[in-house]
Amino acid sequence: MGPTWFAEQLAARKLVLTEKQLEQFQLYFKLLVEWNEKMNLTGITEEEAVYEKHFFDSLSLSFFLDFSSIQSIADIGSGAGFPSLPLKIAYPHLKVTIIDSLNKRILFLQHVVEQLGLEGVSCIHGRAEDIARMPEHRDHYDLVTARAVARLAALNELCLPFARKNGQFASMKGASPAEEIAEAGRSLKELRAKVKETYEMKLPFEQSERHIICIRKLDATPKKYPRKAGTPIKVPLV
Repeated sequence: MGPTWFAEQLAARKLVLTEKQLEQFQLYFKLLVEWNEKMNLTGITEEEAVYEKHFFDSLSLSFFLDFSSIQSIADIGSGAGFPSLPLKIAYPHLKVTIIDSLNKRILFLQHVVEQLGLEGVSCIHGRAEDIARMPEHRDHYDLVTARAVARLAALNELCLPFARKNGQFASMKGASPAEEIAEAGRSLKELRAKVKETYEMKLPFEQSERHIICIRKLDATPKKYPRKAGTPIKVPLV
């Protein structure tokens, strides 16, 4: 059932998991380790570390945001499914869209979704810049997430086009993001958004710092954004 501290630490933060949800996390862990032998999904494979640095870390978003008022999430460059799949396990009502540019990872994510019996999860192979141009994804989601993908000035252009007007983008970072926030001023203005709050916490055992930058989308994305695939990272709006 996973490490005992996991359910306890979450319950202390008002997130109480059922037996079934704990079993889903355990199966997720097993699949991650199994598939990691065939393809590089994570450098972290020891059980306690996976639970702390992937599962607990992903769920930390819910310590600061009210998930009862969030219906739809887009997770950009989700890698092995973080943070969106742990959030989906904990909050089954969520409609989740995962976008990743590597097809092998998408196959892994689809397998996890199937094995865990998760409904309302769509795994899309493609570049965020291209998918954000599709009407069914543009200006559409309540919450957009990205965990350790790129610097904020570039990330805003990859993620904000997915958020609906008055929706949010939560960028999950390690060390203090003050410098990144400062250099992201232009991209926020261009993409009609503003930083609402930055939350800070430490992982329970490793005590490494985590920061979550919550950005509010003020208006629909201007037509010219996002620019063509690759440009936001190579030539960020700074």
